[in-house]
Amino acid sequence: MTEPAKQAPDIVGGAKVILSASVEGRRATGRTNHIHIGKSVIPTVGLAICKYENEDGYYLFGCDSNWKSVTDTWHETVEEAIEQAEREYGDLSGAWIKK
Repeated sequence: MTEPAKQAPDIVGGAKVILSASVEGRRATGRTNHIHIGKSVIPTVGLAICKYENEDGYYLFGCDSNWKSVTDTWHETVEEAIEQAEREYGDLSGAWIKK
């Protein structure tokens, strides 16, 4: 697995990136199991909290090394998305990069 670029692009999954974090080298907590088309997805290497134009809420995207969205969860607030990310990967307080 290759390490993601330090910063996510401005757009991930068609949505504007608000915050991003590399989780390369971090062990997933095991509290969440991501399923895609009936199969468990390997933990991602980057996280991006994003917002679609004209849509309420925020998405937490789990991304591959090219910042392509592999998983997603929807949250009412950025804070809730951060809490979900920390359930998945532990303390990320120093890892977030603001766009």
